Amino acid sequence: MQENYNASLRIFVVLAYLTMIIINGVGNLLPLNGMSTGMVSDSYPNLFAPAGLTFAIWGVIYFLLACYILYQWGFFQKIGQEPDPKLMRNIAIYFIISSLANAAWIFAWHFQQIPMSMLLMVVILICLIMVNKEINKNKLSSKEKFFLRVPFSVYFAWITVATIANATVLLVSLGWAGFGISEIVWASIVIALGMLIGVRRIFKDRNIAYGLVLIWAYLGILIKHTGSSGFNGQYPQVIAVVAACIIIFIAAEIYIMISKRSTSLF
Repeated sequence: MQENYNASLRIFVVLAYLTMIIINGVGNLLPLNGMSTGMVSDSYPNLFAPAGLTFAIWGVIYFLLACYILYQWGFFQKIGQEPDPKLMRNIAIYFIISSLANAAWIFAWHFQQIPMSMLLMVVILICLIMVNKEINKNKLSSKEKFFLRVPFSVYFAWITVATIANATVLLVSLGWAGFGISEIVWASIVIALGMLIGVRRIFKDRNIAYGLVLIWAYLGILIKHTGSSGFNGQYPQVIAVVAACIIIFIAAEIYIMISKRSTSLF
C-alpha cells in the first residue's frame, strides 16, 4: 500500500481538509467581507433556500470526513485488510481538489462573486461524483463502507442540494425574470427536479445515507416555508410540493431498505 498510496499524498489530504475547515470557520467568525455565509444567502432571497438550522449538517460532514482521513492513515485497519491502494489514491486526489475548491468557494461567496462561486460548486460536485463512482466500482468491506462510502455519500448528497441552491442564487443575482413564469412555479419545478435527481441517485447507488441527507435538506426547506421566522405559510403550493418530495424520498428509502433486507446506512 505504501508504494502506491504514499505518505505525501496522505499529508496533502490532511492539509486540504484543514484548509477547508479553517477557511470555513474564519469566513463566519471574522466574518469575511463583514458577512456570514448565511447573511450572503439571505441577501439573495428565494424560495429554495432551507432554514438556517439545516446547515448544521456541515458538522456531521466534517466529522465523517475526519473519520475518512484517520482511516486513510491506517487507523481502524487490521494488517492484511487494508483498502485497495488505487481506490484510496483516486479518492485522495478528488478529495484534495474538492477541499481546495470548497475553501475558494468561501471567498467567492463572501465577496459575492456569485458566478465564480457557482463554478467552484460545480467543481466540488464533479469531484464528489467521481469519488462515489470510484467507491461504487469496488466491493467494500463493512469498515470501508463506513469510512469511505458513508462520508462521501453524505457530502455528495448535501453538495447536490447546495449546487441547486447556488444556481438559484446565481439566477437571482443576475435578475433573471423567469421567462414571465412566477417564482412560485419555478421554485416548485426546481424542488421537484431536485427530488428526481435525488431519487435516481438513491436507486442507482442503493444508497440510504444519500437519501437521508436529502430528506434533511427538504425538511429544512419545509421548515423555512412553514415557520414564523421564514415564509410563515405564504406559499402553500411550494409547501405541498416539498412535502410530496419528502414522502417520495422516504418511500424510496424504505424500498431500498426492504430490498437490501437491512436498515444499514451502507
